[in-house]
Amino acid sequence: MAQNQDNKGGSDRGSSNRGFAAMDDDKQREIAKKGGESVPDDKRSFSQDRELASEAGKKGGASVPDDKRPFSQDRKLASEAGKKGGEASRGGR
Repeated sequence: MAQNQDNKGGSDRGSSNRGFAAMDDDKQREIAKKGGESVPDDKRSFSQDRELASEAGKKGGASVPDDKRPFSQDRKLASEAGKKGGEASRGGR
C-alpha cells in the first residue's frame, strides 16, 4: 500500500500522513492554542506565580548533567537562543 506524501506544510514530515506530527504547522498551532485556552487563568500557576515558575525551572535544570547544559557553558549561544525565542513569542515582530 502506497503512503500519501502530500506535503501541505511545506516541510518534510516523514512517511506517515497520520497524527499530530504529520499535520502542517498552522493546524498544529490551532490545536495547541485550543489546549492552552481550555485552562482557566486562575489555574495557570506559572503565569500567576513567578516564584513557582522560577523554582520549577531551576529544578528542571538541576536534573540535567553539567556536560549537557550548553547554555551554561556558552553565554553567546544562550543569548542567541533567547533572542530567537523572544522573536518567536512575538510572532517575529
